[in-house]
Amino acid sequence: MELRRGHKLVFSGFQKRRFFDTLSDMATTSSSNFSSDFSRIKALALDLDGTLLRPDNTVGELTVNTLKACRERGLHLIVCTGRSPEASETYRAVIGAVGPMVFFNGAEVANVDAQGGRSDIVYTSLLRFDVIDFCVGISRKTGVYFQVYFPEAGGKEGRMEKMPMAERGGAEWDMYARHTGSPPVVADIKQALYERRLVAATSRADAKPSGCIKGMFLADPAKLEEIRPLLVERFGDTVSITKTLDTFLEIMAPGVSKRTGLTLALDRLSLASENVLAFGDEESDLSMFEAAGFSAAPANAKDRVKAAARVVVKANAEEGVARFLKQALLKP
Repeated sequence: MELRRGHKLVFSGFQKRRFFDTLSDMATTSSSNFSSDFSRIKALALDLDGTLLRPDNTVGELTVNTLKACRERGLHLIVCTGRSPEASETYRAVIGAVGPMVFFNGAEVANVDAQGGRSDIVYTSLLRFDVIDFCVGISRKTGVYFQVYFPEAGGKEGRMEKMPMAERGGAEWDMYARHTGSPPVVADIKQALYERRLVAATSRADAKPSGCIKGMFLADPAKLEEIRPLLVERFGDTVSITKTLDTFLEIMAPGVSKRTGLTLALDRLSLASENVLAFGDEESDLSMFEAAGFSAAPANAKDRVKAAARVVVKANAEEGVARFLKQALLKP
């Protein structure tokens, strides 16, 4: 059986079983268009929630050891997550990733050192105040929970506040705080917008533009599907909208995506798309797959994501990413 890049392969049942049993502990493939040439892979783009992290939001020992072996072979680890830098730090540190990382689904790309310092902000894209104002209006009218990240007041653009801001507590607040370790500050978001607009109005004409890093609605999927068309109708393609979990709908500046963020990170490393292997499970990871030479999704991923991935590996509960890497990249 000959493997050629870009050629569709047709396997007999026996060939398929033997090929993938030999290659890894993977669950199944999403396409018969597959290449086993990993010699060009120099970096791993790693989504956290639902992909690298187990269902209890921990990193397994197999994953830690496997990624350590990957680093020792010279592979770069690029965290590509919807989380803030602060909410990602525990996981970045435990896997030993350093260098350019993608946060907020691509709204920030920053070089991170071994101690978690982010002195070099590669890229930040901010969302207009009027978009957040509109979202707050929806939240107040419908009762759907909404929160926002602002740039750090008085700090360098791109350095985010450690905590998001929400207008109320409750079940969604509790869930987000447990999930990320970043409990939102409870305050009047419209008042915060007003204060930041005043600062922007009195700033020098050459000052960097102000805005918000992202807004988030947290609700059951059916409710989020009611809100999404309202945003599309009002703002069209002047905003980026993506789901990161079933219950998270995120709104960011136009053009923001994991694809944009990963491309910038690869540029910093002087690598091409063909040099990266990307792992993801959610809608927000689809664009990241487009920037990667090879893509993989865990068995627990959304159907759309599994269909777009080149291969489907075992679920995050089974540390499928690590099992795949051991067989595909670390075997002699």
